[in-house]
Amino acid sequence: MGQEARSTRLLQLAEALKLRPMRVAELARRFGVSERTVERDLEALKALGHPVERLRRGVYGIRDLPPPLHPVEALALFAAGRLIYHQAPTHQYRTALEKLARALPQPLRELLLKSAEGLEARHGDSRTLELAARALLERRVLAFEYRSGGSRNWRPKELLVYFLEANRANLGLYAIGYERSFHKAVHTFKLSRMRNARLLEETYEIPHDFDPRAYLRQAWGVVGVREKGVEVRLRFAPEAAWRVLEGDYPGLQVEGELEDGSLLARLEAAPFKDGVPYEVLAWVQSFGPRVEVLSPPELRHRWLEEARRLLELYGTRQEVSGTPSKVSV
Repeated sequence: MGQEARSTRLLQLAEALKLRPMRVAELARRFGVSERTVERDLEALKALGHPVERLRRGVYGIRDLPPPLHPVEALALFAAGRLIYHQAPTHQYRTALEKLARALPQPLRELLLKSAEGLEARHGDSRTLELAARALLERRVLAFEYRSGGSRNWRPKELLVYFLEANRANLGLYAIGYERSFHKAVHTFKLSRMRNARLLEETYEIPHDFDPRAYLRQAWGVVGVREKGVEVRLRFAPEAAWRVLEGDYPGLQVEGELEDGSLLARLEAAPFKDGVPYEVLAWVQSFGPRVEVLSPPELRHRWLEEARRLLELYGTRQEVSGTPSKVSV
């Protein structure tokens, strides 16, 4: 058993040295052994034919040239590594990051590794992320309890996962698929709102007519629809027009520019059960008074309702030297 453990450690040691040069003390902490044991392991690797180099006193490395990549390919891998870092709930995902890093040229390899150094301190629940990935890869039904945003109740779900998507707004991960126990339709579920996830033995096939591009075409975030969405029409004030014209918003179409410099724009989005496209609502509110909702009326009324509640909360108070006081409105 001891020899097997040492063989595993030697392989892991070689992989670590291929990532970047490391000190003996650092390797000892990483593998939970003494520095003398690390030195013996380094000699064993050399004897096995690994090109271990002593770069300076106490620092060793193994030259490992990554495959040639186009700059865009390298950037895509780097971005994937950063996404894993943001979503990784535990230090167990360090291996995945290191595998990605090995394929990167310098300085991207070193930057990715440095940016993920805080991963060791995380001790969250990694099961949901892992099981969602396995559900898609193995085509097995994912069962879990789910609490929708704003709800206090956990409800059982059984999902045939068709796709995994990252929200461009908050980098949250979502599973898209057919929910068979209640909705009996294709829906989107946020992984962080799941608990007690498990894989069932039943398998499935992803329908040939499921197209993630079509499903997400009207998604302002990650909630898509397979039918027609709701049309949203907006008027942006001149001081906000430059942000709209940058073109960073999916599906937003500029209809025209008015004489005062304001813009008319439209988009289609997925409505929720009360007809309000909440993913668009949060974005609209980020513009404050620099945008007006022209339609649909459900979105306009909800925005105005929340604006009135803000006025009730802050409109009768005035911050003076950090102390709230009553003022007339």
